[in-house]
Amino acid sequence: MNKTNSNSASPVDAEFFQRELQSFLPDRIFDAHTHLWKNDLINWSVPGVTGDCGYAEYQQCMQTIHPGRTTEALFIPFITVEHRDQSLVANEWISQQLAHDRNCRGLFFVKPEDDPEWIRENVQQLGLHGLKCYHTMAAVTPTWEADVDAFLPESFVQVADEEGWAITLHIVKSRALGDAANVEWIRRTCQAYPNMKLILAHSGRGFQPAHNLEGLPDLVGLDNLYFDTSANCEPIAHQAIIRILGHDRLMYGTDLPVSHNRGRSLSTADTFIWLYENTPVWEENHSHIQPVLIGLEHLRSLKWACWSEKLTDSQVEDIFYNNAARLLGVDNETPTNP
Repeated sequence: MNKTNSNSASPVDAEFFQRELQSFLPDRIFDAHTHLWKNDLINWSVPGVTGDCGYAEYQQCMQTIHPGRTTEALFIPFITVEHRDQSLVANEWISQQLAHDRNCRGLFFVKPEDDPEWIRENVQQLGLHGLKCYHTMAAVTPTWEADVDAFLPESFVQVADEEGWAITLHIVKSRALGDAANVEWIRRTCQAYPNMKLILAHSGRGFQPAHNLEGLPDLVGLDNLYFDTSANCEPIAHQAIIRILGHDRLMYGTDLPVSHNRGRSLSTADTFIWLYENTPVWEENHSHIQPVLIGLEHLRSLKWACWSEKLTDSQVEDIFYNNAARLLGVDNETPTNP
C-alpha cells in the first residue's frame, strides 16, 4: 500500500471530475469493495482520518470522488499478518458500522486456520453477509503465487454455500485469469457451490487486461460469479467482463484507501505496474503532469468501458448500484445517509 501526504482533493481533482465524470456518474452508488479499518490493526491513512476509519469517515472520503452522490457500501475488514490473532476485532468493527445505514453490508475476514463452524457462528452473530480472504494469510512463499485453496479452504466455501453468502476473492498468481489453475478453481468451485456468490475483486485482478481476455471465455455460464471493479484503471479489463459475461456481472467498487492515493495502475508487457505520486515519471515529459486520485482515474476507466460497450443509462446504473443491490439483498428504498 503506497502512502503519500497529499492525497486529498485538489483543484486539479475537482476540474477533472467536472470535465470527465460529472455527467457520467449516477446519483446513487453502491460501493461493492471498500475497506473500513481499526488503526491499531493496520496503519492506513487518508486525509481527514487520523485514527479508525468507520462509517462517518468513509462518507467523508466518498464526497471527494462522488461529490453530491449518495453512497452505500459493502464494507470489508482488513488486518496485517502481524495482527492475524485479532481478526475478530476487525470483523466486529465492520458489524458496528452497519448500524448507521440499513442498506450497507459487511464481510467477515477469514484466515485459513479458522474453524468453519466458528466462522458460521460469528458471521451470524455479527449480522454480516459473507467472507473476505486474502493471500497474505497463506502459509506459502511467496504468497503472491498462492493457489486459492491456500487462503480460502473449501470448507469455508461450503459454509458460504449453505448460508447463501458472498465471498470477495482477490486472486493472485502473476497471470491472474490467464492462469489455468485460477480459472479451473473458479469454474469448479462455482459449479460445486451454486448458492455461494463469488466476487472477483479488481475486475478479476485484470490490471493486465490481456489476462481477462484469455481467461474469461472459460468462465461463461456461471450464474454465481461476479466482479467488482475496485481500483482497476484499465478500461478493457471492465469492457472484457461486460462483453464476454454481461454487464450484470460487474459492480463498481472504490477500494478505499487505495482510491485516495494519486496515480493509476498501468498495464505493460504481460504484467502491470502502479504509478504513484512519488514515482519519478511525472516530469519526464515536455510538461509537468499532476496526477489525480486513483479513484477518479478508476471512474474514468469505467466511463470509457461503458461508452465502448454502448451501455444505456440504466445499464450504467446497474453497474453502479443495482447489480450489487440484487446480489446482496439490498432493498431499493430511500437511502438512510445524506
